Amino acid sequence: MSIKPSTQPDSDKPAAYDVDGQPLYSHPSAEQNQSSTTTQGVHLIRPAEPEKQIISEEVRLKHEESKNAWPECDLGRSEYIISVVRRHLVGLFLPIVMGVFLISLAFTMLFNFDFILLSLQIPANTVDSSIILLPVLVFSGFVMLGTYTAYSVYTNNILFLTNESIIQIIQTGVFSKKERMVSLFDIEDVSYSQRGIIEQMFNYGMIRLSTEGEGTVYKFMFVPNPKEVIATLKNAVYSFKSGRAIVVDK
Repeated sequence: MSIKPSTQPDSDKPAAYDVDGQPLYSHPSAEQNQSSTTTQGVHLIRPAEPEKQIISEEVRLKHEESKNAWPECDLGRSEYIISVVRRHLVGLFLPIVMGVFLISLAFTMLFNFDFILLSLQIPANTVDSSIILLPVLVFSGFVMLGTYTAYSVYTNNILFLTNESIIQIIQTGVFSKKERMVSLFDIEDVSYSQRGIIEQMFNYGMIRLSTEGEGTVYKFMFVPNPKEVIATLKNAVYSFKSGRAIVVDK
């Protein structure tokens, strides 16, 4: 049986000799080999007080102006509003028409109460028309309140474009409001759509914002002149990602 020589060098023996038989150098020890292959970690130290961002006087003034004009928006220290997008007034057509129709119907019944009694074959002198005056007034008050509520909820849905993000104020009820904010850096795609002859005629539509990563889609409906709004948003996103100042044509 033959014994194969070990391929591992003996670190205790010299690796080479000079002409006089003196050792020149030796193999590295196993501990040195192990230490040389050990991965070293790098520890980063975060300062206890991060350096404060330097804000120019122009940006500070724009920030203060935006905060005073729109206190409901949660803006950063160097953030200011560039553009405000409101809903098209065409969306108020139906609730206003319904409110006017119901109030007109109630007062028509009041002024023609005698005729209504005759059509129902009820003697007019048996029922006083004044008894329906209070119900008509109460009904009209509720209709006016409902119409104003619909108007307030509709008009309080606003989209803000800032120099750093897009903020959407969503009003779903008189006492129900929420805010969505997405950074311009996270926006991947912006688009708009106009469906039907009515939207084309009155020049309004819906805009869509999609984000990177999870791909969340944000929608804002009844946007007036959506093509121009999308052009402004695309310019803002591109400028922000490329590190340029956002310029919006007034």
